[in-house]
Amino acid sequence: MPSFPNLVGPLGSAAVTLRLASERDIPEILIAHQDDFELHLRLGYERPPSGAELGRRTELEPAERQAGIGVRLTILQPGLDTCRGQLDVHRVDWDHLRAELGIWVAPGWRGRGLGAGALALAGRWLLRDVDLARVELLTGPDNQPMITAATTAGFQPEGILRAYVRERDRRLDLAVMSLVTSDLASR
Repeated sequence: MPSFPNLVGPLGSAAVTLRLASERDIPEILIAHQDDFELHLRLGYERPPSGAELGRRTELEPAERQAGIGVRLTILQPGLDTCRGQLDVHRVDWDHLRAELGIWVAPGWRGRGLGAGALALAGRWLLRDVDLARVELLTGPDNQPMITAATTAGFQPEGILRAYVRERDRRLDLAVMSLVTSDLASR
């Protein structure tokens, strides 16, 4: 089974830095969930995570990364080491060389380009260095900030998956956006 390469150092651009998630991010994650009462719902969770749950998840991440299951990256402002959000690579299919991305940015840091910068940086890393052929993002069709960030990062809209998931006893549509290897040539 393929695995994700170890990051020797953080991934960076002028707009954003990404590093592997770590235990030191937990306080900022908890604050983000306090500041945005619906963040956990948009991430598909029934309730906000506890510090203990985040700690357990952090402990499992190196093994999941090594096994090729996924990787979680923390979004930072360049030159600083305070968590401003996270990008999660999950639903990895090594046979078809694709993965899904999930992302959140802390409420006080939204609208500053961190999300778009993180998606662009992670997308390039996954397609060039990890050798995936496709990364995709699924979001509510009414989540215009996410759609704008993904478009800015070079992701292409593919359409709407009607009644694709069930959350809180109702079926929801999801917009699909993707970045594929050939998209990098135009950027």
